[in-house]
Amino acid sequence: MFHLLDKAKNYVAEKFANVPKPEASVTNVAFTCVSLEGAEYLAKVSVKNPYSTPIPISEIDYSLKSNLWEIASGTIPDPGSLKANNTTMVDVPVKVPHNVLISLAKDIGADWDIDYQIDITLIIDLPVLGNFTIPLSHKGEFKLPTL
Repeated sequence: MFHLLDKAKNYVAEKFANVPKPEASVTNVAFTCVSLEGAEYLAKVSVKNPYSTPIPISEIDYSLKSNLWEIASGTIPDPGSLKANNTTMVDVPVKVPHNVLISLAKDIGADWDIDYQIDITLIIDLPVLGNFTIPLSHKGEFKLPTL
């Protein structure tokens, strides 16, 4: 009996290993505006859904770092769903407080830009399989305007 259950478990694991899964990539991170609370950035994430039905995104976690120092982080609960058999652009807004930007003055003074790394985790609710996590990381720099 144990041998039969082991075979069944291996069969199911093998079938699920070959199931196509959603894929994602960060396409752009851009400065959007300055408000009284701080600077706002927008990360655009392209997510491809290989299934013929829409799939809900449970949540998005993000962390924005500069010189390995976390300057902003957060969670976006229930941001929507992915279109069936299509690529969906998901917006991840990030707010950075002014006091954090001031502390980055050393990096800004050297080359008039802010080097950054954004880590984004998409948690997608796949039917039957359960939650599927897609970790993303993107590095770049924000060029600051000159006078």
